[in-house]
Amino acid sequence: MSTMAQSVVTGTEREQTRAAYPNRTGYVERSGVRIFWEEYGEGDRTILFLPTWSIIHARTWKAQIPDFARRYRVLTFDPRGNGRSDRPEDPAAYAEEEFAADALAVMDATETGAATIVSFSSGARRGLILAADHPDRVERAVFIGPSVPTDAPTPERVAAMEEFWTELDSHEGWAKYNADYWRTDYPEFLEFFFSEVFNEPHSTKQIEDCVGWGLETGGETLVIGEKGPGFTRAQTFELSARVRCPVLVIHGADDQIVAHGRGRLLAEATGATLVTLEGSGHAPHARDPVKVNLLIREFLDPPRRGPRPISRTWTRAAHRPKRVLYISSPIGLGHAQRDVAIARELRRLHPDLQIDWLAQHPVTKVLEANGERIHAASALLANESGHIESESAEHDLHCFQAWRRMDEILVSNFMVFHDVVREEPYDLWIGDEAWELDYYLHENPELKTAPYVWMTDFVGWLPMPDGGDREAQLTADYNAEMIEQIARYPRVRDRAIFVGNPDDVVSDRFGPGLPAIRGWTEAHYDFAGHVTGFDPADFADRAALRAELGYAADEQVCIVSVGGSGVGGDLLRRVIEAYPEAKRRIPDLRMIVVAGPRIDPASLAQPAGLEIRSYVHELYRHFAACDLAVVQGGLTTTMELTANRRPFLYFPLRHHFEQNFHVRHRLDRYDAGRCMDYATATPDVIAEAIASEIGLEPAYRPVERDGAERAARLIADLL
Repeated sequence: MSTMAQSVVTGTEREQTRAAYPNRTGYVERSGVRIFWEEYGEGDRTILFLPTWSIIHARTWKAQIPDFARRYRVLTFDPRGNGRSDRPEDPAAYAEEEFAADALAVMDATETGAATIVSFSSGARRGLILAADHPDRVERAVFIGPSVPTDAPTPERVAAMEEFWTELDSHEGWAKYNADYWRTDYPEFLEFFFSEVFNEPHSTKQIEDCVGWGLETGGETLVIGEKGPGFTRAQTFELSARVRCPVLVIHGADDQIVAHGRGRLLAEATGATLVTLEGSGHAPHARDPVKVNLLIREFLDPPRRGPRPISRTWTRAAHRPKRVLYISSPIGLGHAQRDVAIARELRRLHPDLQIDWLAQHPVTKVLEANGERIHAASALLANESGHIESESAEHDLHCFQAWRRMDEILVSNFMVFHDVVREEPYDLWIGDEAWELDYYLHENPELKTAPYVWMTDFVGWLPMPDGGDREAQLTADYNAEMIEQIARYPRVRDRAIFVGNPDDVVSDRFGPGLPAIRGWTEAHYDFAGHVTGFDPADFADRAALRAELGYAADEQVCIVSVGGSGVGGDLLRRVIEAYPEAKRRIPDLRMIVVAGPRIDPASLAQPAGLEIRSYVHELYRHFAACDLAVVQGGLTTTMELTANRRPFLYFPLRHHFEQNFHVRHRLDRYDAGRCMDYATATPDVIAEAIASEIGLEPAYRPVERDGAERAARLIADLL
């Protein structure tokens, strides 16, 4: 007889940045086996995302949890055999009835009377048990790629299943689905298996995720599970006949793990709605999350067919104000500065224009200071800057990999965007490096309901040298997917604007067999020139500007800044260490360290004479007045200094491909700045560089002054 106990986990175990975090976590215990659960969101209705095979855990639902937790109460739990749940050694413990009982125990522990259940693959078996044997606990049921024996397996798997317990001489292809191979070459099996799960092109991240989760258990645990009681065809149909709740089956037509016929027959047996996803493989909730989320939403809340409202209002198109939804990348403050400048120029061309901003901190800091209108849904966005900061080490940020690992945040934020534009009409969408918007619109082009402008100041993911062949293959794969998307759906981007000029684009190739980046960009983008957001001519009288900002004529002003993210704290500390020696070399030195909106000034040492400030509005004015700046390698800050012809030292973040390749290429073209290597820049080296560069009058190439106006004209055509 089983017993159940509950314990609540009070710590916050965060293995990586998530788009949503649980309100509560805990364990239930049945017959000595502990099961870990999480609860998200709140609401009158609950969705229980069931675990699948013990090969992976509940993180498989990471693209669904944030979206549904904004509307419902969401429960997940790790399956016995993986994650933070126990790994029993008795094969009987892996019977489907045990997984179903775990689900009921989690519902009881969280005081959940009834829920909609959503399952994937093997999870369909326990979902059927719950829906048939406990109809009072299941309101609706969703089965994704259901692995139930309603029909024959895929041909490739038939032989593998027959030889599962046989010691084979070789293990090619599906022969890896073998108990002996699992025990001896488990990581290689995971690589093979999940490559079959995600047979869609460009699925490297989904494969990588699942291999990582698979490594959280072992091959022997899976072998023990295979020794447990099976789930028969007769059992499947018997349970299906007793399901009375509404059912939705979602199945990829190209599923190589579970034949599509199995999902079709399950739908027929349960009276379900069957949605076939052409071109999709076994796990569309991970590979095509936007579509799957929308299908589940519609199933949960079908269109109402009630009486018509007594009163409605409709506004003639010609009487509606022009409205723009502007999405500005939150990674740093540079995008916000140029976007505000472009918005200002747009309003000059269309005085009645209303601009709503879907934005997050620190961009909102700039927007608020400029009196811009921030959409209320911005509060629902998962913070991208926080993720980037969590990925950084000492002046080290692997930008490409950090972006890849931001996938659940990007899909969550796209769903927020989708809800905003579904509920409110806009005449134009503008995305300044709004990666989630651009990617998922190309993946779901039918969701585009307004003209759309894409802007960026770099094109092409580039591998870092120490990433080896693997990183070179990954960046090329991501580039190839983007190129294919643009070629297949050129109508998604009504206008693509490069913030810069053709020569600012690197001359590299996207990858082996792929086009040259510059030539491709010239063919697919309009060029606005660089957008500074100010006219350097306004600062021609530097003496007057210095007096206005409180800088004396007889002092050498050095501004130290690392932008709007919290990644630059280590550089600030290194420069602060250099201050005493720099001051000794330059007696009239006045150094001002700008911590920015995401670094606590109190976390920085403050030697006598050094000034530390937090966020400084219109910092570019201080850059125009200074005698030297010390900055990171971000494009906006370095180009502001270039436009104002101020000397500066810049320190590209290690492994930040954009700063090391794209930005440095542009600065070299302008003969601007002195590039420094953080790894070799001791405080004494920095002090010497400050002393040698401060007060110089550089002869950089001029930066255009009308970039914002040119960008606005390109955009205004669509209004």
